[in-house]
Amino acid sequence: MREFHPQDLDDVALGAALLGTGGGGDPYIGKLMAQEAIRKHGPVRVMELSELDDDALVVPVAMMGAPTVMLEKLPSGTEATSAFQALEAYLGRKIDAVLCGEAGGLNSTIPFVVAAENNLPLVDADGMGRAFPELQMVTFTLEGVEATPLTMADDKGNAALMNTVNNHWTERLARSLTIDMGGASLIAFYAMDGATAKRSAIAGTVGLAADIGRVIRQARRDKQPAIEAARKLLGGYELFSGKITDIDRRTEGGFARGTAKLDGVDAFSGKSFEIEFQNEFLIAREAGGTVLCTTPDLITLLDADDGEPVTTESLRFGFRVVALGIPSPARWRTEEGLELVGPRYFGYDTDFKPVEAQHSSGGSA
Repeated sequence: MREFHPQDLDDVALGAALLGTGGGGDPYIGKLMAQEAIRKHGPVRVMELSELDDDALVVPVAMMGAPTVMLEKLPSGTEATSAFQALEAYLGRKIDAVLCGEAGGLNSTIPFVVAAENNLPLVDADGMGRAFPELQMVTFTLEGVEATPLTMADDKGNAALMNTVNNHWTERLARSLTIDMGGASLIAFYAMDGATAKRSAIAGTVGLAADIGRVIRQARRDKQPAIEAARKLLGGYELFSGKITDIDRRTEGGFARGTAKLDGVDAFSGKSFEIEFQNEFLIAREAGGTVLCTTPDLITLLDADDGEPVTTESLRFGFRVVALGIPSPARWRTEEGLELVGPRYFGYDTDFKPVEAQHSSGGSA
């Protein structure tokens, strides 16, 4: 096991913001919460997925809701552990380890809070390898793991326990309750044994987030191009470089939805681009034309100057950004994976094409 101390969360949060593909919740807020929990309760032990005992009880935790809500409605700090302990009480058995629901934004750092406050190890794995907007969109679903029983809590002290007929109904009903809770809640779900976690989770994503953050930070320190350093680490491709010229963003149905339009700069001057999002960036294309990258591959926007990941709620007119397309974990590229998280699920009239099949090996569009 590796111990994570408060300073380690700087890299985790930075890398998780990139893996969050625009969503996953405000990584800065999550980082502060995790650092405070570690200072109070001690370092968090992060264990490899393979180290789990087959009969261990493992529970993921996550935030549910629209990232835009987090700009004005900060968590009280007790919600995640409240939901976690409520699920433990319902199951009638001590939980042995914490797992990330998704490897993105705040949802990569909130599990550190729960692990620290409950003196439990955090598993170096998650259920997405990135962030997706709906809670059934996890590799656990592909392996037949049930999302319920699910517990949820809000900042006012409300809590709920839910059992549903399938994971799509879990998303639908939990989303409705999250809206009533003010647009954001903390949840504990997908309780499973260690053998199931080893079969269904995506290994190494907490460590990957830390590696991404460290590479970006090191590049800045050495005055090297941070975006290129991240691109090389992840085997990604530069989709375009541009300036944001228009944003249509709204909080709707418990999600941050919208479109960002950009004018190309530098090598992409004279072209226009657009990115559509539902919490996360789902499709990038030339305006009215060629698709450059789609879900489940990762689309991430980075500040052109320092490589800082740009989230959907922080998009602003005039921002200069570089868009990277990054290959997704192989499980999402299967027929079953694409049915769950592919472009047609979100209503786009296009088939998935791997980002590496669309762009040159040199990394540019």
